[in-house]
Amino acid sequence: MKIQKINAKEKNSKTSKFGWKHCFMIGVSIFILYLCIVYWRVAAAFIGGIIGAASPLFIGAAIAYILNILMAFYERTVFKKAQKKLWKKTKRPISLCFAFITMLAIIALVVGLVLPQFIECCKLIIQAIPDVAQSIIGFLEKHHILTDKTLEYLKSFDWQSWVGRAVSVLSSGLGNVMDVVISTVSSVFSGIVTAVLSLIFAVYILISKEKLYGQVSRLFKNYTKPKFYNRVKYTVGILDDCFHNYIVGQCIEAVILGSLCAVGMLILRLPYAPMIGALIALTALIPVAGAYIGAGVGAFLILMESPLKALIFLIFIIVLQQIEGNLIYPKVVGSSIGLPGIWVLAAVTIGGGVMGVVGMLLGVPLAAALYKMLRNDLKKREKEADKGVVLDAEVEKISSAD
Repeated sequence: MKIQKINAKEKNSKTSKFGWKHCFMIGVSIFILYLCIVYWRVAAAFIGGIIGAASPLFIGAAIAYILNILMAFYERTVFKKAQKKLWKKTKRPISLCFAFITMLAIIALVVGLVLPQFIECCKLIIQAIPDVAQSIIGFLEKHHILTDKTLEYLKSFDWQSWVGRAVSVLSSGLGNVMDVVISTVSSVFSGIVTAVLSLIFAVYILISKEKLYGQVSRLFKNYTKPKFYNRVKYTVGILDDCFHNYIVGQCIEAVILGSLCAVGMLILRLPYAPMIGALIALTALIPVAGAYIGAGVGAFLILMESPLKALIFLIFIIVLQQIEGNLIYPKVVGSSIGLPGIWVLAAVTIGGGVMGVVGMLLGVPLAAALYKMLRNDLKKREKEADKGVVLDAEVEKISSAD
């Protein structure tokens, strides 16, 4: 009896301690929430300042994640059979240098293909504005849409000089020259500092990624419960798998689509084939809607040279999109992320509406991760339910036999 009383007292003391601690945490949480609501502007400014100060770290982590795919590829292929200690020690820095060189080469290739011809297209569009304006005025005059006074004013308007002045204003800038120069220099300097810090942080992450993973894992093991640690590890593993497969599959699909577009345009003798092919490959990184955005820009550029060729290009890109959507994308990307097409479209729509282009890029792998976790949880619950049904059936058999 005494032992039972002592145990009861210990339980009551534990529950009372837990109750006071629990109430204290609830009170602190409510107080912090009240401060955030009352001083929302100050809190939002404080949180925004912290996020802005830590932006190089976030950007560096994103760069490191993308470069890690290339670096791991070089470590698996180039240094697969490296047995000497010297090669084992230097394979990480060499693979990292190869990854950086590959990324810079891809960026230089895309810029070299797109930028020169894009500048030429802009010049062609600027030169064609007066002729297009005159043709529109002739159409309006033929159908008697505007009054004679308005038509006379439009005919006497010097479109060529107006275009020249607009280009000079855009090139020289608006407003006070000193303000423009100061703001431009400060923004460029800030961007350079952020880029340098992000790259340094990315290099540190990639060089010591195993050590960082071990440190974070130790922190979670020692300061969280095992159940929570296992859930976090499981969720991070699925997110990593979905993002990795999505990035690799989307890049491969973009290269295939851009190459097919460029080759097809060369066969059909359409203008700006390398530039539009690179543009299609770049915009194809955005799932579902990306290729159509690139096709619209390409059709507009070709339209300035020949409307018939623009129509041929649109027909060609529609056929290519059907081939890509039904044959290439399901095998290259769809099988890798394991997400049905309807949910891909939903993820792109919701992500684009919330965060724009960034939301389109992040929506699909996040939706794939949620879909995979939900599917695994449903399978687990169904197995447990089936086991329960089998056990109930066995119990009924035993009871009926008795």
